[in-house]
This record gives sequence, C-alpha cells and structure tokens, in this order.
Amino acid sequence: MSNTASNLLTKNDKMKDIQGFASRHIGPSKNEIKEMLKALGFSSIEEFTNSVLPDQIKLESEFSVSEFSDSLSEQELISYYKKIASKNKVYRSYIGCGYYGTHTPTVIQRNILENPGWYTQYTPYQPEISQGRLEALLNYQTLVCDLTGMDVANASLLDEATACAEAMYLAFAVKQQRKNSSGKNKDANKFFIDINTFPQNISIIKTRAEALGIEVVIADYKEANVDENYFGALVQYPSANGEINDYQDFSDKLKSNKALFIVASDLMALSLLKAPSEFGADIVLGSSQRFGVPMGFGGPHAAFFATKKDYQRIIPGRLVGLSKDRNGNPALRLALQTREQHIRREKATSNICTAQVLLAIMASMYAVYNGPKRILKIANRINAYASSLKQSLTDAGLEVVNSNFFDTLEIKVSGDEILKRAEEKEINLGLWKENSVVVALDETTRRVDVDDILYVLTGKVCSASEKSFSGIPNNLARENEILTQEVFNKYHSETEFLRYVKRLEAKDLSLTASMIPLGSCTMKLNATSEMLAVTWEEFSNIHPLTPKIQVKGYLNLINSLEKALCDITGFSAVSLQPNAGSQGEYAGLLAIKRYLEATSEDQRDICLIPKSAHGTNPASAVIAGLKVVVVNCDDNGNVDLEDLKLKVEENSKSLAALMVTYPSTHGVFEESIKDICKIIHEAGGQVYLDGANLNAMVGLSKPAELGADVMHINLHKTFAIPHGGGGPGVGPIGVASHLKDFLPGDPQESKSVGAVSAANYGSASILPISLAYIAMLGNQGMKQSTQVAILNANYIAKELEDYYPVLYKGKNNHVAHECILDCREFKKELNIEVEDIAKRLMDYAFHAPTVSWPVAGTIMIEPTESESKGELDRFIRAMRGIYAEIEQIRANKHTLESNMLKNAPHTAFEATKTDWSYSYTREEAVYPDEFLKTAKFWPSTARIDSAYGDRNLVCTCPDLEDYL
Repeated sequence: MSNTASNLLTKNDKMKDIQGFASRHIGPSKNEIKEMLKALGFSSIEEFTNSVLPDQIKLESEFSVSEFSDSLSEQELISYYKKIASKNKVYRSYIGCGYYGTHTPTVIQRNILENPGWYTQYTPYQPEISQGRLEALLNYQTLVCDLTGMDVANASLLDEATACAEAMYLAFAVKQQRKNSSGKNKDANKFFIDINTFPQNISIIKTRAEALGIEVVIADYKEANVDENYFGALVQYPSANGEINDYQDFSDKLKSNKALFIVASDLMALSLLKAPSEFGADIVLGSSQRFGVPMGFGGPHAAFFATKKDYQRIIPGRLVGLSKDRNGNPALRLALQTREQHIRREKATSNICTAQVLLAIMASMYAVYNGPKRILKIANRINAYASSLKQSLTDAGLEVVNSNFFDTLEIKVSGDEILKRAEEKEINLGLWKENSVVVALDETTRRVDVDDILYVLTGKVCSASEKSFSGIPNNLARENEILTQEVFNKYHSETEFLRYVKRLEAKDLSLTASMIPLGSCTMKLNATSEMLAVTWEEFSNIHPLTPKIQVKGYLNLINSLEKALCDITGFSAVSLQPNAGSQGEYAGLLAIKRYLEATSEDQRDICLIPKSAHGTNPASAVIAGLKVVVVNCDDNGNVDLEDLKLKVEENSKSLAALMVTYPSTHGVFEESIKDICKIIHEAGGQVYLDGANLNAMVGLSKPAELGADVMHINLHKTFAIPHGGGGPGVGPIGVASHLKDFLPGDPQESKSVGAVSAANYGSASILPISLAYIAMLGNQGMKQSTQVAILNANYIAKELEDYYPVLYKGKNNHVAHECILDCREFKKELNIEVEDIAKRLMDYAFHAPTVSWPVAGTIMIEPTESESKGELDRFIRAMRGIYAEIEQIRANKHTLESNMLKNAPHTAFEATKTDWSYSYTREEAVYPDEFLKTAKFWPSTARIDSAYGDRNLVCTCPDLEDYL
C-alpha cells in the first residue's frame, strides 16, 4: 500500500478535510486566498481580520456552536436528517384551517422547487434579465383576478394571516385619506371580524390592530351592528367551519357606512363559488397553498391579495405590470416601484419587503399545468367526497352542522373513543369546539379515506354513500367560465409544459449563470445538500396544527436551530416565527414595546433610525405603532454621534428604541457601536440591531455583546436559504433575557403574546436548510466563511478604487463585507446614470449590484464568500471595461445620447439585425469580454420603459379573445 493511501486510511482528519463542506461552500481556494491577501498586503487571514475589525467588537469569548462544533460531512448530514425525519409521523390530515393536502406535480417539483435556476434568482428589480419569473408572476396575478373577480392582484404576500392584517391596514389608510372629506366614517376606528374566521387570521389582525390603536370587534356577522364607527370588516368564504354564507346583505350594510368589505377566501373553492366581487368585496385575499404547494408544517406559502382599481396604488407588496422596451416591444417589470420601502420609508403602505415569489410561481404553474378543466375536476371531486361524507354521517345518525359546504364539515360528536380510533387509523381531525369536530377534505382524499373517516367518527366499518349532490347553494355557485386566458389552456402535455418552464427559466439570470453581487442581499451558495430535506415527505407533508407527539423530529430540529442561533449571536432566546426580515423587524419592535408597557413605560414611543437604514426599518416602526425620528450620518457614513445625543436628549422621556444596522448600511464596521448602545440604554431605550449584515460577524463578533437587545436574523441571507426570486425568507429574532417573555406567541392561542405569522414556526419547511448550513460548516467553517466574505469585498474595493472611488471605509482603510462605489461624477460630466452601468453589466452577463441605495448615484457590491477569485476577477474586468467605455464617451468616440451604456442591454435580436447604426461594433456590444464567447447570457428584452407601464397599468394576462 502506498504512503498516500496509508495516510488516508489511518488519519481520519485528513479524510474529513477531503469531504469537508467548507471547501465547497467557500469559493476561493487556499492559493486564491493567499493571492488576494497578498494584493491587500497581508500574509494571513487572521492578520487581515485583525486589521479590519475594531478591537471593541471582537468576541469576548471563544466562538462555539456547541451542538455542531465539529462539522458534519454532507453524507453525515443526510444520515442525521434521516434520523430527525423518522421522528415525524406523517398522518392523513383533515385539519383544514387554511392548510390542505395537495399534489405537487412532479414536473413542477423537479424543475422549479428543486431547480437552482428558479430558486437562486434575486428579486426582479432588473427586469431585462427577469422576464421569465415576471411572466410566471403575471400568470399568478391573472389567476387570482380571474377567480376573485377583482381588478388587480399583487405578486403575493407572506401568508394569509398577514395578508388579512395588510388588508385591514389598507382599509385604515383609506379611512385616513377621508379625514379631510365628508365621508361618513372619517373618524371610524373599529374593525369587524366574523367569528367564523380562521383563528390565525384573527390573531395576526389583533396584533397589528393593537399596535395601531384600532379596536377589533369579533362577532357573528349575522348579528353585527356594523355602523359608521367601522372602517372595515373581514369574513371567511367559506367560513372556518366550512359553511358557505351569502354575504350580500352584510356587504350592502358596509357600503352604506363607507366601510371596506374584505373577504378571506380559497382559490380552489372559488373555482366553484361565486366570485366575491359579485357581492361587493373591496379586497379578496387568501392562501394559494393548495395549488400544489406542500403544507410544510406551516410554510412557506404565497398569500394572494386582490382589490379594486381604486386601491391599486396603495396595494401592499409587489405588483408585476406590462410595459414596453426601448424598441417598442412588450416587456414586464415591477410596477409602481415608488411604493417600495427603501423609497417610501415611514410612508410605506406596508413593510412587506420579502414576498413568496417561488411559491407564487409554483401555484401559477399548477394552474398552467392543470388548466381550467382539471382544476374544476379536482374541485368537484373534493366537493363530491364531502357530499358523500355528509350523507353517510347523516345516515349514521350524526348531526352535521353545515347546511352547505365546499370541502369542510362540522360534525357534532363527543367522547374520547373518536381520538383513539383516529390514532388507530393515523388520521388527524380538526378540533373546532366542545362536542364538535371539523373535517376538511382536499385534493389527496380518496374513497378509502372517506371510509376511514366514517369509521373514526361512527365506530362502524362501512362504505361511504355513493349519492352525489353539490353542497354549494345555487345562488352562490359560479356561473362564468374560469381561466380562459391562453396560458392556462395551452401547456397540458408534460412535454409542452416542461418546455414552457424551461423557456421562462432561460430568460432569468440566477446564481447558476454568474455572481449576483448585490450589497446587503448576500447571494451566496445554496448548496444542494442543504436543500435536499425540504421536499422529504416527513418535512413537507405535515400540517402546522399536527399534535406535538407526531412532530418530535421537527421540534428537535427547531430547538437545535434556535440554540445554534443563540450561540452565534449571544442572545438568550430566539423565535423562528417571523417569515421575512421585515416581519422580524416588526416582531422585534413589538417585543420592545410590550416590554416597555410591562415596565410601566408605555409613554416611550419614539424610534430613532439612522438616515442610512434599510427602508423596512421606518416602515416596520410605524406599523408597530412607533414614531420615527431620523438620525444623521457623518461624512464617513457613520452614525453622527452628536446628532444622536441631541435626538436622545430631545426625546429622553419618550425614547423607546434605536434601530441600527451593523456593520453599517454603508458597509463599514463602526467603531462607536458600543458607545451608541450605551447612549440609548442610559436614556432608558432599547437597541434594535438590524441583522441584514450578520454575514460579516458570524464567528468574529456577537451582536448581544455589542449591547443590542434584539436583532432579526435573515436566514435567507447569512444562513443560505435561497432568495427564490424574491421569497421565501425567514427573519427570526434573537433577544436578551429581559425580552424573552415578549417573543411572538402561538397564533392559535388567544391568550398568547401577539403572533406575527400565520403558523407558530413560520416557514418551518425551509428551516432544515439553515441548520444544514450550520452543521456542515461547524465553528471553523462559519468563521472562515465570514473572513472570506470580508476578504472578497476588500479585494474588489482595492481592485476598483482607481476607477470608481470607494465611498466609505472603516478601520485601517478597509470596508466590511460590502463596498459602495461612487458613480456620481459620471452623471455630472457625461450624463451617465448609475442605472446605465447596471444595464451594461447585463451585457457582461452579470446582475447589477445594489443601485442608488443607500446613496443615490452609487452601487453597493457584496460578493459573498461563495464566489471564487476567478469570478471576482471577471466582475472586476467587467467594471473596468465599463469604465473604459465611459472614457470613450469622454473622448467623443460615442455621443452622450447613444453609446454602449445608454443602449444597454443589447439583445440577440438587436445583435443580428441587418441594420446596425451604432458607433461601436456588434462584438463590442455583446462580447465585451472573451469569457462571454463561451458562456453568454442574453437579456431577453431591451431596456424597459417603467414610466410608460405605470401610466398605462396592465397587471394581468390578456383574455383569450384578445389573442384571437
């Protein structure tokens, strides 16, 4: 045996190195790291790290994630997860309550949900390289508008419950706008909820309403006295116990008092039911989960939100609209982008920064794949089984409460024997109230399942009745056709459908094509091993209200992740409930607010926020019921300490909190962070630390040791959950010990501290990704990831500073994990906008960095640790190449109006036109780097005119007749 082979067999640590995940997660090789360090003037990564980090922020104790101090190999991780998964019992679920069994078409699972070409895309802020995803989202909006009957729908929200809260907030905003008019309800401050609404919807609304000072009234809509004191009302259609109510009279009453009527509904039910628009709904919302998205112990699931044209400019979240490119061809983009939080800040209509794009795409593709005929067959089959069950139960002498229904029945029952028989058959029923049980059927229900349910409820082995009748009353049955648009009637063979999915995928730039160097967005590797468990049945097919005895594996995983995050951040407790970074901010501020109330300091309602902060910060503060006071930044991009002291002094008795991002939004490790925290604490306030940049701290510094009281952690950034084209995300919060009792409570428990998401553990099914990331990197791997992320950013800054000035630097002239390049001089001299640089980068096959934020006229670059030196160098060549092209304009080789930047991006169609009238060659336009001749990503459309689309708002697909 050779010495090499002998060493491999006898030295296990060397074998571990070969299998080590860190070497695949971290892009640069050891030699490349040495080369970059040499370019920066350092001989080791530790020497470099010590030069970058201020002494006062360095760890006070050794970094250790106790459970995963030694990293697992990818094979060991899979074995570990199989053991965890085996502790979950996958029973047949008939719990309902907004979550249902569904069949995810395997072609969608394999080619979208499990496909990095779809799940590693970024939010489509650069629409020319996002046309595929935008088309899928336009299909989603069209699907929603078609089934709800409303004029306009957004491109998804986080979950049904938060969509309810957003609807209430929209109605409240409309009320505010009427204050200066003679509207009847200009001073109305009450919001009505029908008692037969899903408990989680009620819970989230109550949380939001309390913070905004809104009075919530919960009662039976039939007996409600909804007068001019109400600005809005919400009902469930079908209701939580399955009843299908006629809300026309209730709607008329609301209209007479100028209150908005909000309907929470179900897309599958709406395929058979009268559209809510027909009985006066102003807003219709719900979950699209049962359109092919697994239950996943609560999420992620895309909520839908549709409304009238009257409110399209204040609709929460994102809206995809049709516009045209510079050649006059139709093209899609995000419409009405002035509503985005980084622009509107405390005037934002919502704090929804992260949508559920990947899940909305799955739901839209489910509709494309099945088409209207198959969807109607699925819905009718569900209703038929519910009819059979009702008839059989009635025949057996049981009382079924419902006079009509779609898929859910409430049955009068009593005794523990039912639960014993349910356990015997491995069935979960939905407990509704004393002496009754709710049974919700779904797409996965078979006749044998109905027979088993009958046995559980009656104790008798029998076959379900074959009598078939509709449970839907004639006056509430849908009469018009659904989904007549061409896209829902064209791709029904798997061959054609797969080609459609792949055509759309090819129009979008993802991490499969190149680095996405967005500052503050941390687009790192989302490793396949991390993603594997997400679609395992033991994680994906679990209802969020499943009894705890059946989900020991999930609870084990959740506890391990919470503990690991506490170890990493230094906080005492973590809540995984918030299902977006923006929701984490909201939950963290609510924890602070409740703590102040509990300590009799509820007069404190001022939130200080630095001028450079993420736009979600002020939006979250306002929605949490706080008043925003802005703190200036100094010339170096740091919090202006003198202005901070002044604002603290001016608001000393009413100061609730400071929201601060660390490292700063300007990409710098501020040396005064501990002093900043001390100033706030001495004035009686709390410190909220925005964790968007935690990727620059893991293993090197702990936020809790800096003085932070609460922090949200973006698992979709630092801990490798992919962005999915703009969602899903997870934004858990960590808190100091004094805030532990004020973490979000269970949305199903009315007496708990207010919840912020529909499910107790938020988007639980994607939590395995982050725990896998931590487990496979271990202590050393996580620390090294942070160090290389900082190294990569400093290398780019160093290599580009002679071309584009680096706007802000910290200790020893370094940046943190991202850098801001100043492009403002190009605008002054040559009319070259930073947007022109962003569009030209597409011709180099790159997604643009963050544009004009946090400073107008700049770009913010974050390369992450996962990009190799080769990819960094390619990006550096691209940026230098663009600089050379700008110099050509300065030298009058091209005009200010027509040049490679102003005309970018260049499409394949343009490059192959017979007519080429530009002052540069085709090769200069489309192959500015030799690399592109073997790996070219072509933008699918020329530059898009967003303003045209906003003036002529079109947010759904044309009807089939328009095509014909």
